[in-house]
Parts: sequence; structure tokens; C-alpha cells
Amino acid sequence: MHTEIYLDANATSAVHPAAIAAAALAMRDCYGNPSSSHATGLKAKAMLDGVRALARRVLGAGQGKLTFTSGATEGIQTAVLSALCEIRARRARGETTGDLLLYGATEHKAVPESLAHWNALLGTGLELRALPVDADGRHRLDVLRELAPRAAFVCTMAANNESGTISDLAGIEALLRECAPTALWMVDSVQALGKLTLDLAATRIDYAPFSGHKLYAPKGIGMLYVREGAPYTALMMGGGQEAGQRSGTENMSGIAALGAVLAALDDGASFRTHAQLVRMRERLAAALRAALPGIVFNAPFEHSLPTTLNFSVPGLAGKELLDLFDAAGVRVSAGSACSAAKAAPSYVLTAMQLAPWRCAAAVRMSFGPMADDALIDAACERIARCGAALRASCLIPSATPAQDSDGVVQLGVDGACTWLVLDAASRTCAIINPLAALAVRIADQVRCQGYRVRAVIDTHGGAGDGRAALVAALGGQLAGGISHEALGWPVLDDEATLDNGQVASALMFGTRVLARVAHASGASYLFGERSAAGLAAGDVRFAFTGPDAVIQELAELVSRKTIVCPACEAGSLPCTTLVAERGGAAPPANPLAMQLEAHGLERFFNDHPDALLIDVREAYEHAAADADHWHGRAVQSVPLSRLADRLSVWLRAEERPLVFFCRSGARSVKAAQCLHRLGYRNAWHVAGGVALGAMLPQAA
Repeated sequence: MHTEIYLDANATSAVHPAAIAAAALAMRDCYGNPSSSHATGLKAKAMLDGVRALARRVLGAGQGKLTFTSGATEGIQTAVLSALCEIRARRARGETTGDLLLYGATEHKAVPESLAHWNALLGTGLELRALPVDADGRHRLDVLRELAPRAAFVCTMAANNESGTISDLAGIEALLRECAPTALWMVDSVQALGKLTLDLAATRIDYAPFSGHKLYAPKGIGMLYVREGAPYTALMMGGGQEAGQRSGTENMSGIAALGAVLAALDDGASFRTHAQLVRMRERLAAALRAALPGIVFNAPFEHSLPTTLNFSVPGLAGKELLDLFDAAGVRVSAGSACSAAKAAPSYVLTAMQLAPWRCAAAVRMSFGPMADDALIDAACERIARCGAALRASCLIPSATPAQDSDGVVQLGVDGACTWLVLDAASRTCAIINPLAALAVRIADQVRCQGYRVRAVIDTHGGAGDGRAALVAALGGQLAGGISHEALGWPVLDDEATLDNGQVASALMFGTRVLARVAHASGASYLFGERSAAGLAAGDVRFAFTGPDAVIQELAELVSRKTIVCPACEAGSLPCTTLVAERGGAAPPANPLAMQLEAHGLERFFNDHPDALLIDVREAYEHAAADADHWHGRAVQSVPLSRLADRLSVWLRAEERPLVFFCRSGARSVKAAQCLHRLGYRNAWHVAGGVALGAMLPQAA
């Protein structure tokens, strides 16, 4: 599609070219075991000692210990084990210790989980207590002053990986010296390396873990600083490597690579200065403000790393923003990569007591100190494209009317569905089963598109809250001066005769009609082309039903190709038909049987020249991606939210091969499965979507 703009450096970084070269050199020419006494081993040991000396200088380690580890998690584990073993030993000697394991409420989850693990395993019986932070994300020093006399071990971080907030380490240190002189102190310094000035030996910090892959070194290499005289218990015992501090043959290629990064950091010229990084952040912030009206930055820049922006946008979910940026080739995240798979509001922002919507919708954009103006230029251009895509889709305010929408659109929250019936010719619409969570969005969209709402209706009782919320949000956009029945259906004189002779109340949309069919449990609504005789079963394109499909009541009124649009997704699929619900459709194919690999697309299209390649990402993603062609093939945009609308056409036409794709394959497989369930067997999806397909050579 286009080149990648990587702005997720707080999760991991690309490997520095010098680090790659150093690792290759270590594997090729310096492959000896540094514990060996022969010349090859001595050469390896000299390299190891040289990197350690460089690391000590960069960190200001003084006489403290500097041990190479596999990364920050191992360093944290080692520090926690060392501290808790010392606390247990002090108690055994009859010395007084605190009873609290105090950690910052915004710490990386590796810290509290390590504390809980070793506290239980060692039987120390200490109380874990989170130290709260203020609205800026900085530790509450007033609470620390109160709790410090009870603290046995204190864990804070130099800078937060999600918000970018820089801790007041000087303030924490002063309080610990005054109120907790014997408490041990660990500072997670992962995000500090290369971004903050470090002089560890000049501080009271006992333990400081680091991770190489956050600053252009490969994964699997890190460091642990231990202050001179601080207690230490080895996590790994065996061959006695690292002066007995960490057994196991050293990761020489990783250490060599880390050494190259430290050398670049030490030379004072390879990385951008603080002032340069601040200017880059300001340019990104300005681009975001222009593209995303109402954007709120979740941590004040004056207390944050100059390489991190954490923000939320009113009315837009975090996942929507991630999908949008990803479609545009801009890689950002919703927070810590370690917890990205857990669909929950950011615990970091929650600890800062920010508004729930900000915590749930937050996006993190981060870059490294090697960033240059070309990267920022490209990022700002892509951000502007994202804003334009959102405006064109009416997801943010736009002075330019959006393209006409016509037909049926599905919106949803947690499997519940809202359906929009849109008529572009008359600029009118009806909204069925509105969800309260979508009320403002729907009102903004119909306002942006210039539609007048004819009806806001439910299919069943108990859904009135959503209807009330939408009616309030619509204000003057809802057609007035009309009385309504219990489920919101307007009382009008228009009628349509259905296939069984029943005369139904109806709403006319040009040549189409929306007819109401009453049931004991509520109502269903039939939408299709009207004729002089009324609404024939074969002309009903869509049937909107309640949570439980009313099969018997609709059987005589619709055709086998009518798309049933339920109030809740049908088996996690967007829509269904009466035939499928009654078991008349063949069982869906094995997911693997409908799967295509991106590298096989050219052959597939050569064998099926009439096949359609369909992007099921939402319209704003498709626009941001500029994805009119993929692998040399023309692309149609059929968002998953419009799948039901297009299905009503595909099921009534001659079957042809359909190949769906999205970002990762999660949505495209859903589209293919839906078609298979409805009896359309010539449907496929691209495994891995554009995320993996982009790794392959593309046709011109």
C-alpha cells in the first residue's frame, strides 16, 4: 500500500544499523565463550568487558554492579527477589523492617506481579500497596510521606511507558532519605535510557533495570544496575558467569549490539537533543490537533518525555483510531504492548483519574531519539490524511457534505446491533434498535450527511433507553408533529399490502417502503421495493427483527434471499436469512478451506479472472489506506457495516468468486463465513490481511 511510519517506539524499536553490524561481527569473529581461557575466549571477554565499561560510563554507575540480563523483566525479577530476601533476612536477625511493598499505581505490570509472586513464594507476608498518582501521572508525594515509614521496598519508574510522564525522582529520593532510610528502592529505568540524563551512583537508587530493545538494540538483552552495597540475590545460578551475579553463557551478540547503541548514545551526536525532540513532538501535536478536532492530550508535555504523546478523541474509540492509523501505514498503540490484547481501559490513565472515555479511547504515539525531520514530515502528512478520511465518513465534524449513503448500515456494540435505513434520493432515513452508546455518533452522522430522520424505532420492548437517548441527541433532526406507538413507530396513513394479504402500516422512501409487522413480543420491519400491489415477499430485501428471530411470523412475508437483520448478531455473524435460521443452508465450510494466502492471490486471480477483491475495512480505513489496488488488482470497498446491504445484491445475482481482506484477517473471515452460512460458497478471505500481505512482493 505505502511505506510504514513506525511511531510505537515505547513498545519496541527498530535495531540500529550499527547494532546489527556489531551483532554480526560478534557472531562471525568474536564467537568465543568469554569464560574460556584460550585466545578466542579472551577476545570475547575483552569485548564483554569493553561494553560493560561503556555501560557503566553512560549510566553513571560508579562503583555499583552492572549485570547483563535478558531484558527488563528479568532485571525486575532479580531486584524484587534481592530486596525480599534481604527483608526476610533482616527480620530473621530481629531487625525492624517496614510491612509495605509500595509500588507506583502506574508501574508496568511486571512490577506488581513480580512483587506478588515473590512475596508469596518467599512467605514474607508483606502488604502490597499502590502509591497513587495525580492527574499528571506523577506520584503523590503527600501520600508517600504518609506511607514511607512503613515501606520495606519502594518501586517507582523513571518515566511511564504509556503516558510518558517523567517521575519526580528527586522528590521521591528526598522523602525516602527523610522518612524511610532503610527501605530499598527500585526504579524501572527502561524509558529513561537515551531520553533522560542518568547518573545513578549519585542517587539513592538501589536497583535500576534496563531493556535494550526499547532503544535500538535487539530483543533479549538488558542490564541491571545495583548500587554499591545494595543486597543482591542471584535469580539464576549455575556456571557463575557475570561474576556470579547471573549464571548462563552471556548473550554475546546481544551485548555487542547493545554496546553499539551505547556508543552512539555516548558520542553525543548520533541521537537527537532534547530540544530537537521537543520540536518534533510539537509538530506531531499540531498535526493531530488540526486533523482531530477536540483531541485531548492525556499527560502535560512539561512533565513528559519529549518522544511520547498519549491522546484521546471525543466520539472515537481507541480501536477505531488504531485501525485508522494502521490503514494509513502509521503504527501506534493503545498503551503497553504487553497488555494490548486485553480489551480494557488503560490502567495508567485510570490511576490518573481521567474521565472514563479518555481511559478507554487512549492512543499512544511514540518515537525514538534517532527520529529525523523526514519521519515527522511523513507522519504529519499521514495524520492529515487520517483526518480527511474521518471527515469524509462523518466521524468528525466536516464543513463539506459527505458522500451520499444509501441502503442499510449496521452499527454495533458488544454484539448488539443498530440498523440505519438510508434513502439518498429523499435524504431521509429510519433508525432501528438504536443503542444508547451510539446515540451521539448516529445523530452526528445523519446531521453531517444532511438526512432527516423519519423514525426511531425498536423491534422489542426494553430497548427504550437507546431510543430516548437518540431522540434527545437528534433534536430538530427528527420529523416532528407525529404521534408514535410504544416502540416508536410513527402513526401515519400510509399502508402496504403484504404477500399474505395483511395490510401493514408503512413508511415510504421514494420507490421503497418500510412496513411494520406486529408480533406478541414486539414488531418486525420489512424493507424493499414497493409495487402497485404492495410489498411482495420477493421484493423484501431486509427484515429487521428482535433478539429472537420470529421465523414463523415472517415465513409467509419474505423470500429465501431476504436478509434478516437481528437486534443481536446471529452467531457472531452480521446477518442471516430465514433459510439459514431454519437449517436449510448447508453448514459453513471449514475456515481453512475458505482461506487464501496473500502469496497465492496472483495465481487465484489468474484462475478466476471474474473474482472481486473486496476490502471490508470501514470506509475511513479504506480512504486512509488509499487502497484502490492491492497486488495489482482493483479493490472494491464494502465495509463490514455495509455487508448486509451488499449481500442483498450478491444473493440475487449470478454467483462469482468474492475475496475479502482487511487489516489482519479477523473481519474478512467473518465476511466469508457469513456468505458460506447463507449458501454462497464462492467466498474467500485473505489470511493475515494487509498486515502480512504487505510483507510480500506486489505486482506493479
